[in-house]
Amino acid sequence: MPASLTAVIAYLEQIKDFLHTYVAGVPLIVLIMFTGFYLTWRSNFLQVRYFGYIFHQTLGRAFTGRPREERQRGDISPFQALTTALAATIGTGNIAGVATAITLGGPGAIFWMWVSAFVGMLTKYAEVVLAVHYREVRENGTVGGPMYFLRNGLKAPLMAGAFALFGFLASFGIGNLVQANSVADAVFTTAGVPRLLTGFVLAFLVGAVIIGGIRRIGSFTEKLVPVMAAFYVAGALAIIAGRLGQVPAAFGAIFQGAFTGTAAAGGFAGAAVTAAVRFGIARGIFTNEAGLGSASIAHASARTDHPARQGIWGVMEVFIDTHVVCTITALVIITTGVWQVPGLEGAAMTTQAFNQGLPGPGGFIVAIGLIFFAFTTLITWSFYGEKCFEYLFGERSALFYRLLWLPLIVVGAVGGLRQVWAVADTLNSFMAIPNLFGLLGLSGVVMKLTRDYFKGR
Repeated sequence: MPASLTAVIAYLEQIKDFLHTYVAGVPLIVLIMFTGFYLTWRSNFLQVRYFGYIFHQTLGRAFTGRPREERQRGDISPFQALTTALAATIGTGNIAGVATAITLGGPGAIFWMWVSAFVGMLTKYAEVVLAVHYREVRENGTVGGPMYFLRNGLKAPLMAGAFALFGFLASFGIGNLVQANSVADAVFTTAGVPRLLTGFVLAFLVGAVIIGGIRRIGSFTEKLVPVMAAFYVAGALAIIAGRLGQVPAAFGAIFQGAFTGTAAAGGFAGAAVTAAVRFGIARGIFTNEAGLGSASIAHASARTDHPARQGIWGVMEVFIDTHVVCTITALVIITTGVWQVPGLEGAAMTTQAFNQGLPGPGGFIVAIGLIFFAFTTLITWSFYGEKCFEYLFGERSALFYRLLWLPLIVVGAVGGLRQVWAVADTLNSFMAIPNLFGLLGLSGVVMKLTRDYFKGR
């Protein structure tokens, strides 16, 4: 390797380590949690008081449709907005992220993942409410997200530009290169298909979807996301059903480990309470992206008559992603005991748990889940990145962004630009900073719209 390239790689590693340690690590986690607790308190625990109503108005009516929605401004249905957002959040975090949290923090980390998701419900709710309230309706569609409520609501154009810049850059890491590599690895491991071939096929399939914009993306995700989630959850529930007698002990380990730490057992080295708190919260934030602001870009395109009506879909998004899918994954890992096996971590741990729980099809379920979860993340994050790029460079730049996006899928599939995507992943966390300041600064607007909606419901 040329000395100049080696120096560049070393410099990128230093940037990533500095950003992760001093900005994107504990300080950002504290800011995200503070924002979630503050919004929860100001709303008088809306996610608890109105959970029955929220469930009924979202999943309870997801497949019935309402004529009123068809008459509202927007490009996609509320359910399509939900599945588009879930396409990005239900992914490797639900498979590998849960295993990583348990590896580093013990079973108690799952409790703190629940805590982060509990307050994250209000964070996501506020993001969606503001995104819809301050969105802009144009001839070629509806646009919204943190960059618009930061500019139009908070009157902070520099922060809006910063969010768009971080979102555009981060999309190539978390949304493209990493996901393409995950798919290529899974296909190569299970079927021996060359990574380059997978990259070309993947780029073609993603291109066929994103060429139609948010309407085609929404139509695609509303069909695929429920099926892929049900496929993965059904396999996990089959394993849990075969180990029902161990489920109470698994919950006991989660609650006990959350407050007392987890003692060393088997190949597990043990974890203190601080580790359970830190890694549980961090993994929870990673998997549901509450505080990041990205999902609100999709929700802003929904047809709805009130910002809070779409906001409650954001509450349900976090609930499904973390409280349902992540919890089920955790129970599989804990009841099968693989978390105590030395050398296992990440997706390998989850795969081993499924293999042990369902010998034969178990590993296949995880592999298929990884492939489809990563594929849908590629599709949704292309939309997020494109809208950030459009905000910076104008509506006509969308085609250029897509032409840049598709070749990088091939690059990611063969494992290229690893140092670049490591930095881009860190920049992903930077999106949260202007977004969180926007949520705090406009929290009064969120509460006013919330009172207006629930008084009139």
